[in-house]
Amino acid sequence: MISYDRLWKTLIDKHMNKTELCDLIGVSNATLAKMGKNEPVNLKIIEAICKELDCGVEDVLEITRE
Repeated sequence: MISYDRLWKTLIDKHMNKTELCDLIGVSNATLAKMGKNEPVNLKIIEAICKELDCGVEDVLEITRE
């Protein structure tokens, strides 16, 4: 199972909200809503988040066992 809890923590650490992230990387609110439900998204989106936040994938998501 994918968990984006690390992304939400990274955003807090960088004093950024979800709307600002959407605007910076050019994704829809629907995509962020999918991430809020821990649903998979395209790797291009993960790549864009990592570039914009200057972080690694491990700061955005983790794979957990259910």
